[in-house]
Amino acid sequence: MRLLVLGGTKNLGRHVVEAALADGHEVTLFNRGQTNPGLFPSVRRIVGDRAAPEALAAGEWDGVIDMSGLLVRDVTLSASVLRDRCGHYTYMSSIAVYASKTTPDMTESAPLLPWPAGAPEDHFTMDLYGPSKVRNESLLTATFGDRTAAVRSGFVVGPYNPDFGNWGWALAHNLPMECAARPDQPIQYIDARDLAAFLLHLTANRIPGPFNAVGPTRTMTHLAAAWRTAVPDPPPMDWSPAVDRFHLPHDGSNDGTFQLNNTHARTSGLNLRPDQQTAHDYVTWVKTGNVPPPPPH
Repeated sequence: MRLLVLGGTKNLGRHVVEAALADGHEVTLFNRGQTNPGLFPSVRRIVGDRAAPEALAAGEWDGVIDMSGLLVRDVTLSASVLRDRCGHYTYMSSIAVYASKTTPDMTESAPLLPWPAGAPEDHFTMDLYGPSKVRNESLLTATFGDRTAAVRSGFVVGPYNPDFGNWGWALAHNLPMECAARPDQPIQYIDARDLAAFLLHLTANRIPGPFNAVGPTRTMTHLAAAWRTAVPDPPPMDWSPAVDRFHLPHDGSNDGTFQLNNTHARTSGLNLRPDQQTAHDYVTWVKTGNVPPPPPH
């Protein structure tokens, strides 16, 4: 497959490119060339900005994976250029698209956030994050029809991705794992490698539709126990840290966000590795001298 990746040199994106190369796909990267420019020296690169994607008009690809589509203006422009130049367009969306934050077991058909009247499409504010993802999904569907997929995820965990609550760093340095969220707080995440494989699977097989690409719902207590198996004799868990790294409300007002139904994704090819493996691999990655990047937003 001739694959175009928009972004592709940090966090989840580098896992997408690594997986694509391992599967023998011909990869082209389109980005500004500012983040990790030395990665993937054998890969073709087109240097450019999302706000001016005209450089893409000279190529054709079997599939596109959009890792950097945030501003509605930028996604509109790339969709317009690539509409007749690619077979399938897979968009990295977010679980932030849903209108309800309290309803458990939401499927992909649950109500989505509306676009605020008069909101700008050409610059980013955090209150527009969810609505922007919704609007981008909609415009891509309008442009590509059943040649597009939207992949909705939340916490993405694994090497080269932000540390899940600082747990990996703590375990790697024999420090207490901290969690200011409720012990019974429902939580979901996905390993970056599993998410990358799913993005590639949807694109290579031209599978359309939105997908909740999340792991099973755990409680913080259950998940912490799984992570603590990554090292022998970890220090006691700290449930009252001075810093709340998860920023999850205690009143249940966000519980539904992390109880999404992932059946559609699982039956469409999403495979999930055990929490213990994710924890072990992340701790090992930190112990080998790597420093987790900051959260993306």
